[in-house]
Amino acid sequence: MNKLRCGFCNRTEDQVESLIQGTGSSAICNQCVTHCTGILEKNLADGEVLETKFKNAKEIKEQLDKYVIGQEEAKKKLAVAIYKHLSRKKGVNKSNVLLIGPSGVGKTELARSIAKIHGVPFAIADATPLTEAGYVGEDVETILLKLIQAADNDIAKAENGIIYIDEIDKITRKGENVSITRDVSGEGVQQALLKIVEGTIANIPPEGGRKHPNAKFIQMDTSNILFIFGGAFEGLDKIIEKRISKENVIGFGKKDSAKDKKAFNNNAVTVDDLTKFGLIPEFVGRIPIVATLNELKEDELVQIMKLNLENEYNQFDIEFEPESVNEIAKKAIERKVGARGLRAILEEVTFDYIYNGEKKVIKIEDVQSKLG
Repeated sequence: MNKLRCGFCNRTEDQVESLIQGTGSSAICNQCVTHCTGILEKNLADGEVLETKFKNAKEIKEQLDKYVIGQEEAKKKLAVAIYKHLSRKKGVNKSNVLLIGPSGVGKTELARSIAKIHGVPFAIADATPLTEAGYVGEDVETILLKLIQAADNDIAKAENGIIYIDEIDKITRKGENVSITRDVSGEGVQQALLKIVEGTIANIPPEGGRKHPNAKFIQMDTSNILFIFGGAFEGLDKIIEKRISKENVIGFGKKDSAKDKKAFNNNAVTVDDLTKFGLIPEFVGRIPIVATLNELKEDELVQIMKLNLENEYNQFDIEFEPESVNEIAKKAIERKVGARGLRAILEEVTFDYIYNGEKKVIKIEDVQSKLG
């Protein structure tokens, strides 16, 4: 008598735990049922649309306006990227973002605000300590552990979170050509990051640090994590300027300087510019949205002080005349410290008054005498 077999794997009933018989001689074993269920669940998940409470990108930008002052174009680009990310079907490529701009212009705050608006786990990491696996430094998986911790160890929540990686310009490769020697903190890190940015099942050491062969790992799917990268990219302007100058040569070797200036001011960063700077093409290819942030203007710095910092000093009976606030903003621009350096300047101006418990209305003369 012929034994009943699974129509999928061809195993007999004595080789499996159970065998479900259909019409005639058709049957399926318990293992194939489990396998098929997994395929169906994956197909359903791939067609699922992530939830978004916003009707369009404009609404996201309006929310960003509440947290971040200035940087209008960057906020628009980021809003579009986030809207597309939340509206897309799972399994569709993400619109990861690169924010380019000097320190103190709001790169980190933009990324943090996006996470705050959407209520998703958010982690900040620095690219500079990262090295390729097997070398002294941190593995890229330590970034994912930070996101898990931000999600209170809820892996499912973390898998839909946002990671901001700062100083990405510090891990550029040492030259445009492919190196024959190991570049463990440059191209090697970009290759390692590429895997988690593309989407993979990452093995993460639960205590952080380096991986060990016998250690137990946390498994995490990075396919739906949005990555936002930031960096100052000092010297990128020279690369852009050189390219624009070549493109805009007119007549007998004359350059259209007005057109050069307009193109440069429009922040026309191309893939080629970024690869010349030292990012590998595959990595750049996974970051379709590039937004440049400009240095904050005096009126924007004044607005930041009034909204976020001035009230902190009122509790110490310290107030600021409008002219003194403008002067502090000017000093921040002179020192090239941006919004991040405002607090340090304010501490410099107010330190003695707070130390002595002195009630004070800060005038422009006080700022000038303290800061020189």
